[in-house]
Amino acid sequence: MERPNISSLLKTSAVLLVSLIAGLLLTGRHFADFVPVDGAALSRPALCVLSALLLFALVWLYRLFCVPMELLRGADDAGYITQTGRTRAQVANEVRRRRKTGDLPPVYPNGWYRVLDSHMLARGEVKNVTMLGEQVAVFRGEDGQAHVVDAYCPHLGANLAVGGRVVGGCIECPFHGWQFRGEDGKCVRIPYAERVPEFAQIKPWPSCELNGMVLVWYHCDGMDPTWQIPEQEEITLKKWIYRGRTEHFINSHIQEIPENAADIAHLSHLHTPSILSGVDLRYTNSKVWDFVRHHWEVAWSPEPEPHKHCSRMLVKHGLTIFRRRFPLLDMDVVARQVGPGVVFMTFDLSFLGRGLIVQCVTPVEPLLQCVSHSIFYQANVPAIVPKFILRAECIQFERDLMIWNYKKYVSKPLLVKEDSAIQRHRRWFSQFYSENSPRLSFQQDQLDW
Repeated sequence: MERPNISSLLKTSAVLLVSLIAGLLLTGRHFADFVPVDGAALSRPALCVLSALLLFALVWLYRLFCVPMELLRGADDAGYITQTGRTRAQVANEVRRRRKTGDLPPVYPNGWYRVLDSHMLARGEVKNVTMLGEQVAVFRGEDGQAHVVDAYCPHLGANLAVGGRVVGGCIECPFHGWQFRGEDGKCVRIPYAERVPEFAQIKPWPSCELNGMVLVWYHCDGMDPTWQIPEQEEITLKKWIYRGRTEHFINSHIQEIPENAADIAHLSHLHTPSILSGVDLRYTNSKVWDFVRHHWEVAWSPEPEPHKHCSRMLVKHGLTIFRRRFPLLDMDVVARQVGPGVVFMTFDLSFLGRGLIVQCVTPVEPLLQCVSHSIFYQANVPAIVPKFILRAECIQFERDLMIWNYKKYVSKPLLVKEDSAIQRHRRWFSQFYSENSPRLSFQQDQLDW
């Protein structure tokens, strides 16, 4: 038998409750006519209060069980140790200024990167996005097609995404009304000119839309895509539905983030303490929550041709409470990295179903990364389950975040035999750099890249 849809049940209950309340108040009848309370009728004020409480409870349950979770952290909101007398922004700025960066690899690897989620871009809407050190205009044409183009108009430099509007499949400049076609960037109309110059054009970014995301292809030499992001059938066919996302900004080199997959030793040290002990690394080993422990078995390896741009991490997660393991809480995870910026983490819980977390890392600036985690889960499972999983993932991720924000990149690390996967990962990741990939250099306290 198919499991009942809790979202529909809660919606139906709310509609019935509102209808009952409206009927009672409009007819002037007492609640006791339907439900006796010690033989006395409830007054209208009492009925209103009771109805409001019931309605509040239904709304709360609906949000808990049905509404996706959106947990969006600002650049200074997480990953820093707060100090008395200083704001988070002040602490973050000091850390960024004083931290040594190390001998960095190129800052923008070649590959596909998430621009934004599909549900964030309505038909006819334009958005301004900063990525890869550039300003881009992302818009959805009236035909539903999403386009990504350079944000600045070649005429006099106005930002097309700030006040610009969608006209058919084009974006119109807010300054003089020039219209540029989304598919190729060609200018198709200048309202006050007799003809449009052949060379009037903005740069279109190679893009695609799948798995609930708009993605763009970046290559330092302007090469066309050499591989594609795989489509996740469960998302396309809506077998698994969107249940929420988190977003963080990390002040580090992009390579630091995926390298965690090959750093097997850090899991048993940093991520064994219970999520109940929080994200502040000064307190995660608190004895108060020591009775709950996470356990990890991990293996990482690159994939062979024709998928050499992919790697795979296999994770077995277990949980012990008072040193007793509960097999029902075990979880198997397959994390497949596709290029430098996208990871598909498929997980299977023995009795709570299956789902997918899509992790996307997009460089905003050379040492500022935007990381999002979007979760998709079986439609017949209440949203509270994937929301809890996403929240747990967020706590574990923010522990890494505090490490990344303060560390420097070590190009020649001191490794032991058990760290061999880290070097293999660096060799694998190096394929996304080219001879002309931009680097970060320091000159008179200024950044030139």
